[in-house]
Amino acid sequence: MTPDTPFKITYATSSSPGDEVDAAFQEAATAARERAGGEAPMWIGGEARESGETFEDRSPIDRRIVVGRFQRARREDVAEAISAAQVAYDAWRSVPWSERVSVLRRAAELIGVRRFELAALMSLEVGKNRFEALADAEEAADLLRYYCHQMEAAEGFSRPMGRLAPNERTRDLLKPYGVWGVISPFNFPVALAAGMAAGALVSGNTVVFKPASEATASGLALDRLLAEAGLPAGVFNTVTGSASVVGEELVSNPAVAGLVFTGSKEVGHWLYRRFNEKRPRPCYLELGGKNPAIVTARADLDKAAEGVARAAFGFGGQKCSACSRVYVERSVAAEFKRRLVERAEALPVGDPMEHGIFLGPVIDRAARERFERSVAAARKSGRILTGGDVLVEGALEHGDYVAPTVVEGLPADHPLFVDELFLPLLCLGEVDSLDQAIELANRTEYGLTAGIFSEDPAEVERFFDRIEAGVTYANRRSGATTGAWPGVNPFCGWKASGSTGRGVCGPYYVAQFLREQSQTVMA
Repeated sequence: MTPDTPFKITYATSSSPGDEVDAAFQEAATAARERAGGEAPMWIGGEARESGETFEDRSPIDRRIVVGRFQRARREDVAEAISAAQVAYDAWRSVPWSERVSVLRRAAELIGVRRFELAALMSLEVGKNRFEALADAEEAADLLRYYCHQMEAAEGFSRPMGRLAPNERTRDLLKPYGVWGVISPFNFPVALAAGMAAGALVSGNTVVFKPASEATASGLALDRLLAEAGLPAGVFNTVTGSASVVGEELVSNPAVAGLVFTGSKEVGHWLYRRFNEKRPRPCYLELGGKNPAIVTARADLDKAAEGVARAAFGFGGQKCSACSRVYVERSVAAEFKRRLVERAEALPVGDPMEHGIFLGPVIDRAARERFERSVAAARKSGRILTGGDVLVEGALEHGDYVAPTVVEGLPADHPLFVDELFLPLLCLGEVDSLDQAIELANRTEYGLTAGIFSEDPAEVERFFDRIEAGVTYANRRSGATTGAWPGVNPFCGWKASGSTGRGVCGPYYVAQFLREQSQTVMA
């Protein structure tokens, strides 16, 4: 295999498909470090734009590394981006859908070609290990391809309807809304940004994009790839800087027809309320989870320990799908804990750009401090089975590294069992039965992902029937609650984890960016 040979690394990948891939990543990683520190503009209406004030984005791997200096957008900059998107909308929506598909497929091809460059940048900027980062780039390309396929399969979402009279002809057509605001998180800085934007773009809308401040360089890299693929000026505009400044303009500007956001519940609820104060507008939210795994007495414990560890500690638990709770039947709890602790303690922690490292840093100092507070609460009310430490030795001194941590003995309603933490901290509870485990698993406002380990088909079916989550897995060694992929695992949050009932990676996503019109002609 050579770096130019097509391959697919997903979130289930745990070993390199070849030395050439590792060598290609290492070369890209060296280049990413060498390029770090420069200043970059925003892109509005196809033109580079500066705001007069910049901010630094520093690497969580080593806070002495400045990834880049980026523009701090003013509200007038955001308003200009919205205006540019408005101007571009009429022409873009009039482009035949097959041509829009062609542009976005070219973008997917470019992402594939640049996957090492993108992955190395993400690793440096947000601390993903090489497999997580390569999978992020791969998923971005697959999301573009999958949403293009949806447009093709629906033939542009146009279909003839029935007749009430011989001289009547009716057609049902889904049409774009206009300008969409797209606000992406730091944890999947290319995949989620590309996926949310692609749903809007392929259906004929235009976009004003705000990347997470911790992932600004990755967001700007996506912007440049879309432009290179042939997206016309003004169709995709990128503004950077303060979430509050950009968000306030996006929610209050009447020219913004729709908003799509992935991030915290608190911010999502604020956006939803503010965006719909004066009139109803589509606002699609994916808001995280407190995702449980259940291990029954009939589980393969080795499979369960690996699946839970990968889902709990992959990318430091900083995934909305991360496993943060596990409920284990009492009769197998001691053996499961032994295997889980053994796996957690074997996970290599360090610079995620280096070969063989599984767990890099958490995203910033605030996350590290949240970890310290959570561990203190765990020590007070329960027991630390493993971990609990901030890691500052040697090369880790200048980053934000913490140990993968497993906690037991907490009351079922303890905040660590209830609140989303976005940390490599797993709470373990013992139960008497599958029914009790399901009841506890559902005792949360969230409903994103959930998993079970049981070799009994009847138990698996009972779990699927009763669990309150949009993404469910059984016996998944590669990740008890994580690893959804476009066209394979629709990713839809129930309850407080989402606002639409239709998720990314699924077959109904693109249609949400279109509104229905019935066209009746009488002969």
